[in-house]
Order: sequence, then structure tokens, then C-alpha cells
Amino acid sequence: MSPKPIIFSGIVFSVIVAALAFVPAPVAAHDPITTRITWTREMSRLMFKRCTSCHRDGGSSFALTTYEQARPWAKAIKEETQSRRMPPFGAAKGFGEVRDEEALTIEQIQLISDWVEGGAPEGDPGLLPEKPDLNPEPPHVPKTGAEVPIDTTTPLPKAVTAMGIRAKDMEDGASVRLVAVRPDGVFVPLIWVYEYRKEFDHPWYFRSPVQLPANTKIIASPAVKGSFVLLEAAGGRGTASSTP
Repeated sequence: MSPKPIIFSGIVFSVIVAALAFVPAPVAAHDPITTRITWTREMSRLMFKRCTSCHRDGGSSFALTTYEQARPWAKAIKEETQSRRMPPFGAAKGFGEVRDEEALTIEQIQLISDWVEGGAPEGDPGLLPEKPDLNPEPPHVPKTGAEVPIDTTTPLPKAVTAMGIRAKDMEDGASVRLVAVRPDGVFVPLIWVYEYRKEFDHPWYFRSPVQLPANTKIIASPAVKGSFVLLEAAGGRGTASSTP
């Protein structure tokens, strides 16, 4: 059995958090405060940057824009981020050159944990950002062209400049690693999809275009139901190539 990877999700808290699946824990009347991390100084800025594009009034999920809104969910927020269920990025960081600008870093996940375990204090209201952007612009998405189906039983019939990759018809909960083997024998890790969920399906983009010559083999481990496509560069070529 493969070890569970560390996953950082690059999309913000989303609609998966339904009432039955993401229930706020009871708040003690006098939780002891053992941390200097506060909502007004650190946590609010992290939430505004990573969560409130969905978790706000008028967003796709319940609001987490104020201390009063977020405090009852503190333990659930910690559990969801530590389990990598939120934000729902769905790929292991460090396996392949997948962009993860929207994902939480390990330092950010630890910050959330320390705040919650330290009593989730509010802090000085005067330290709150004056005009927070609750719906920041998403990262730039590269232009892509044709989708090139991946057949793990047959080498690529042509050279492909891949800007990203996307799952097709995958089963919920499936996990799989994709590795390209170039004709010269060089192995290129592409992506490790972990506990795929259809409701959060999205393409994964590479940090830079990946050059895969004709006759490159792509190996999936373990074998799973469903398939993947490579997202070819617009016009069939990219601006740079990745190096293993």
C-alpha cells in the first residue's frame, strides 16, 4: 500500500463543506489562550487570501469573513486543512511540476493548527485589514490547445508540449500516479492525483511546459478506472520546457 502523500490544495474552501459533512464544534465558554496568533493579525489575512472567494456573503458557501463567523468552525477548519480535504486541490505537492499557487503551504496549515490549539483568540480589532479583498483574482491560466488522450498501453504517437493534465471519467476517491518515460529512458513524474472528487474536477497546470517526444510512454500506478488527457500548448508549442 502506497504511503499517503502530503497534499496542498490550490483552490479555496469550497461547497463541499455541507451541513452534515462539516459541522461546527461546540465552543467552550472560556478556552485557555496559549498562542500569540490571533484572528485580527494572522488568521484574517490568511482567510481573505485563500478562503473568502467562496466563504463570504454571496459566495458559494457559508461566510468566514469575520471572527464571529469563523470561531464556531475553528476545529473543523483545522481538521479539514490537515486532512487535505480543504482546499480541494487533489494533487500531491512535490510529485511532478504541478502549479500550486492556490494551495495552502505547510506553514499556513501549521498556523491554522496553532491558532485553534491555542484557543483561537480574536486579538486587537485595530489590527484587521481596512479594506480586505474577499474575492481576489485567481492565478493566471495558460492558454491551451487540443486535448491529447493518454493511453497507458500505447506510446504517444507524436511529440506533445504539455501545459497541464486533466482527469476524465475518474471514480470518486481514486488515487493514481502518472509518470512519463521518454524514449531515451528518462523518467518524468507528471502528477499524483489523490482521492479524486468529481465535484471539484479541474485541470492541473505545470509550472512550465513539459516536452514529451513521440514514443513517450505514460505509466499509471496503480491502474484505475477512468483516463487522463494532456492539455497541449496553444498552437502545439510552449514558451519553455521542463527539465527532470
